[in-house]
Amino acid sequence: MRILGIDPGLKHTGWGVIEGKSAKFYFVAAGILHSDVKKELSERLCELHKGMLSIVDEFKPDEASIEQTFVNTNPVASLRLGQARGAVIIAPVLRDIPVFEYTANQIKKTVVGVGHAEKKQVDMMVHSMLKGMEEIKLKADASDALAIAICHGFMRGSKLKTAGVK
Repeated sequence: MRILGIDPGLKHTGWGVIEGKSAKFYFVAAGILHSDVKKELSERLCELHKGMLSIVDEFKPDEASIEQTFVNTNPVASLRLGQARGAVIIAPVLRDIPVFEYTANQIKKTVVGVGHAEKKQVDMMVHSMLKGMEEIKLKADASDALAIAICHGFMRGSKLKTAGVK
């Protein structure tokens, strides 16, 4: 089972790919998509979409997972985050890859054991949970994306049962 994790953002969208099942997961790849802040919003969203489509086509995940949007105190920032999320979430959907959503608290609780863990704790646990990451240093967005993929790896059994998939 190959899982793509997506941590959406308009400036930086983290992505991470893991492989495995149950509690044995292996690092495949991770990175960050960037949009050019000097461009119009529509162009930035297109950059993110094309970048995610390229990742989906290269790594061919079986399933994808993404962090749910939280409501920010700044409505404009929330709207832009939602638009960026829409631009990247459509890429796996276009390739008939199911997408599962998790809250930030679900992700942190699954990976760290605490729903309000700090980014440093998440990164440390991602490194300890994924085989093949011993010497790899990641930016926070990429590490968060891997945490989202790990969360889905652990949660997918119950999610699929709830959806009636055997």
